[in-house]
Amino acid sequence: MAILLGSIADDYTGASDLANTLTKNGLRTVQTVGIPDPSLALPDVDAVVVSLKIRSVPASDAVAAATKAERWLRARGSAHVLYKICSTFDSTDAGNIGPVTEALSDAAGGGVVLVTPAFPETGRTVYLGHLFVGGQPLNESPLKDHPLNPMHDANLVRVMARQSRGSIGLIDLPSIAAGPDTLRARLEVLREAGVRSAIADAVFERDLETLGEIALETPVSTGASGLGLGLARALVRSGRASAGGTVTANAIRPVGGLSAIVAGSCSRATLRQLEVAERSMPVLRLDPERLLAGPDEIAAAISWAGDRISAGPVVVAASAAPETVSRLQAQYGRDASGHAIETATSIITAELVARGVRRLVVAGGETSGAAVDRLAIPAFLIGPEIAPGVPVLRTIGNAQGDMLLALKSGNFGGEDFFTAALAMMH
Repeated sequence: MAILLGSIADDYTGASDLANTLTKNGLRTVQTVGIPDPSLALPDVDAVVVSLKIRSVPASDAVAAATKAERWLRARGSAHVLYKICSTFDSTDAGNIGPVTEALSDAAGGGVVLVTPAFPETGRTVYLGHLFVGGQPLNESPLKDHPLNPMHDANLVRVMARQSRGSIGLIDLPSIAAGPDTLRARLEVLREAGVRSAIADAVFERDLETLGEIALETPVSTGASGLGLGLARALVRSGRASAGGTVTANAIRPVGGLSAIVAGSCSRATLRQLEVAERSMPVLRLDPERLLAGPDEIAAAISWAGDRISAGPVVVAASAAPETVSRLQAQYGRDASGHAIETATSIITAELVARGVRRLVVAGGETSGAAVDRLAIPAFLIGPEIAPGVPVLRTIGNAQGDMLLALKSGNFGGEDFFTAALAMMH
């Protein structure tokens, strides 16, 4: 299998978001969970998105995992590799965006790496190197208080510089709006100045299309799904891509079985979606503190769901208000509290699947990653879009047989997302 575009995603929901964008824009795409076992037969595709869980791990671990994935993608023909990050640039001063970007660039022979989390369709724009969310600077938006990686600086040149060894440049909007030739010239100036990575402005989709065209001329880029849009459209325009295909035709064939929703995200969007779901289906809200205290809360949740699931979809949620999350992190530690909740929700998910769930919605990036890992799902076909950034996924090669999933980043989807997702999973 020779692929045109490879991508390494730093979490599973972000990988689904990117795979959805590539599919919508004409590339036959498969999402893998880690580097696939050689025995796994993947369909003939234009793009592969390798899902990793490296957003919040130590930088050295992230670099090791990403460079291993990069070697796998290059060996299968990928001339360009996109390092897919969150559109809110979730990271700390230690990484992992800077270290992984530099490692991928070094592996590919160096040069200036284009970096942008812009995705105007979802309200993320970059102007003069500053990230805006719905017109607000990132550090003033509701998304600034991510439970793992709070972001309190909208100036991405500064953010990237704090976590990188090399110098960081800026490609401003006028340079991009002037077209590909001007952008190439700007990159050359930055390269001669010793710049390793350059934050690129983007306010409109046409900016992403220009960035995608030029990025394809380089071996590595870093960005959110918006940059994936630009890369996909550039490949289709060049005639190298298939401009669609039949890979997703089977993605939403009925699977039967039971339905469930598991939520671990503490975002405002997910909390509201849970409130709406309570109007039409049973919802169990777990006590995060009891989850941290021992296994009793897990056992009680499995029993509660088992008593109800044959009658219709159930929701099990470890989501909590931000102030509760902050208190638990202060009491138990950020890593310990997060790990305990991810482990608990993944155990509950696996037990639900063992009881016949074949249509599953998981809310939250870390929650999704833990659930997919516990279920040992190796890859997904990409189905139709439920909401911007969230497609229906059909499992490939998992021991439980065919399943339909939706892996939702916490902030994605409208307030009726859960019912809409289940309605698309027949």
